Amino acid sequence: MKQKTLNAPFSVSGKGLHSGLNVEATFMPAPENTGYVFKRIDLQDAPVIEALAENVIETNRGTVIACKTNKDVKVGTIEHSMAALYAAGVDNCIIEINAPEMPILDGSATLYSEKIEEVGLKEQAAEREFYVVKQRIKVVDEATGSSLIVLPDDDFSIDTMIEFDSPVLSNQFASLTSLADFKEEIAGSRTFVFVREILPLVENNLIKGGDLDNAIVIYDKKMSQEELDKIADVAGVPHIPNDQLGYLNHKPLTHPNEPARHKLLDVMGDLALIGRPLKGRIVATRPGHTINTRLSKQIRKELRYQNVQAPVYDPNKAPIMDINRIRELLPHRYPMQLVDKVIEISDNYIVGVKNVTSNEPFFQGHFPQEPVMPGVLQIEAMAQVGGLLVLSSVDEPERYSTYFMKIDNVKFRQKVVPGDTLIFHISFMTPLRRGCAVMKGYAFVGEKIVSEVEFMAQIVKNK
Repeated sequence: MKQKTLNAPFSVSGKGLHSGLNVEATFMPAPENTGYVFKRIDLQDAPVIEALAENVIETNRGTVIACKTNKDVKVGTIEHSMAALYAAGVDNCIIEINAPEMPILDGSATLYSEKIEEVGLKEQAAEREFYVVKQRIKVVDEATGSSLIVLPDDDFSIDTMIEFDSPVLSNQFASLTSLADFKEEIAGSRTFVFVREILPLVENNLIKGGDLDNAIVIYDKKMSQEELDKIADVAGVPHIPNDQLGYLNHKPLTHPNEPARHKLLDVMGDLALIGRPLKGRIVATRPGHTINTRLSKQIRKELRYQNVQAPVYDPNKAPIMDINRIRELLPHRYPMQLVDKVIEISDNYIVGVKNVTSNEPFFQGHFPQEPVMPGVLQIEAMAQVGGLLVLSSVDEPERYSTYFMKIDNVKFRQKVVPGDTLIFHISFMTPLRRGCAVMKGYAFVGEKIVSEVEFMAQIVKNK
């Protein structure tokens, strides 16, 4: 899949939920590999803030990110816009904003989703990189009982459960099994607040822009009429009888479980801070911005340690190219044929496999007492896989051969020994020009990179 950006800019405006400021945000198309970036155009030199988990500085009633070099440059309440971009499949976007907070709009992501659909998306040349969940991940907050569990899956889905000690809003469940359903099923779900929380929030200088048009307000525990009238005056809403528990909004609930759907929306917005789309199933119990961003930070830490994930290898799946087809395309034979099969191929990348056995001839001298596969042969194996990628781009590939021209930035990270299965991921760094290809190769054993290289190869027609 290719990366995507907006086909044209669009703008939204409104007041900030916590600041009460009038805010305008313009969503701009962005180059490949930009990700999501906020640009504070109201500040000198228009500093930028990358929407990544490591830049989160606050999670009290919203997710706030800040510039790496200046924590005073920040943007808050970003989760609704992030969820809409993520669900629509937007990989790269620059959001120009003139305030420290995104507008709350109607408390949901509806307008963002509608605007994205209106301008459409544009496909870009670069490949889309996913974070593929390969084993169970769990984060737990013992103090609150919140937990997020991420399980392997072929696609993205979320199950969300919320629980409150409330006669009006107790237990609710919401689910999203396909991102295609986000706009209709999730985007319109508004943020919510309990009446009993309003005064503490006001005293903490928050929700200056909150009202009955941009949040679900829940009156669930009886107060004195005097106390309730005081809260109504602070919130700028009409007085209500203190014995009428329930929802106080002008607009009825979009769904009976709208609060749970909104919590699911928040999870999506916070997981967008991973910086790449996720393939996995999320089970969220009593989620909140703090635990959501904790999970995103944990995954970002893993990606910083190893930016490239190992390809998914299913030995039960039939290969794209078996050993017989490889021999038709490559001139290499024993003992120099170093790729056993190809399991994945596209216009820009290829994945090959080499099973390293104790019978490899090079182990006789490298080394008899401690057999280790020579690094140069790992590079040669990657070159052979890269040769198959190049040959797949020409007609009559059997009539061509590929040759090394240059090798750069070689790194060896871990030993390769008998019994290991090497998985190679080779991709074009530049388009194929004049028969020359510049490629990047990674070799994995399990989930770990064992070697990597950049190389140039030339394709030549056989005489």
